[in-house]
Amino acid sequence: MLDAVVFYTLAALILGLGVLVITARSAVHSVLFLVLNFLLIAALYVTLNAEYLAVIQIMVYAGGIVVLYLFVVMLVNLKQEAEQFADPRRLSKLGTVLAGAVLAQVIGIAVYTSMRGTTEPVSGGLGSNTPFLTGNTEQLGWVLYTSYLIPFELASVLLLVAMVGAIVLAKKNL
Repeated sequence: MLDAVVFYTLAALILGLGVLVITARSAVHSVLFLVLNFLLIAALYVTLNAEYLAVIQIMVYAGGIVVLYLFVVMLVNLKQEAEQFADPRRLSKLGTVLAGAVLAQVIGIAVYTSMRGTTEPVSGGLGSNTPFLTGNTEQLGWVLYTSYLIPFELASVLLLVAMVGAIVLAKKNL
C-alpha cells in the first residue's frame, strides 16, 4: 500500500514537472525543472530496487546533460536572428557525406547482427543458471558489455558528438 502511494506521488510530481519544463517562460527555469524531474525519476528507480539506474540517472542526466543544456542556454543569444548565425565557412556537403557514412555503418551493423542470429544465451548473463553474487548491477553490466556492446558504443559516440558541439558553440572566434 505504501509502495503504491509513493509510486503515484512520484509519478504525479514527474508529470507535473514535465509540464513545467515545457511551459516555463525562461529557458533557465525550464532546465531547473528538468533537473528536479531527473532527480524524481532517480527516486522512482530507487523505489523499484534499481539502484544502479538511479545513480546513472543522477550522474549522467542530472549532472552531465543538464550542465550541457545550461551551457548552451547561457551562451546562445536567443535575441539575434537566425541568419546572423550562418557561417560561410561551414562545410555542409562534407557533413552530409559523413552523416551518410555513419548511417550506412549503423545499417550495416544492424543487418550483420540480424543475419548472424545470436540466439544462444550469454554465459553468466541473465539467462544462465549461475547466480550473480552482487545483484542487478553485475547482471546489467554483464549484459551491457556482452550482448548490447554496439548500442552502448553508439550511445558513447552520440555523447562525444554532443560534447564536441558544446565546445564549438562555446568558442567565441571560429
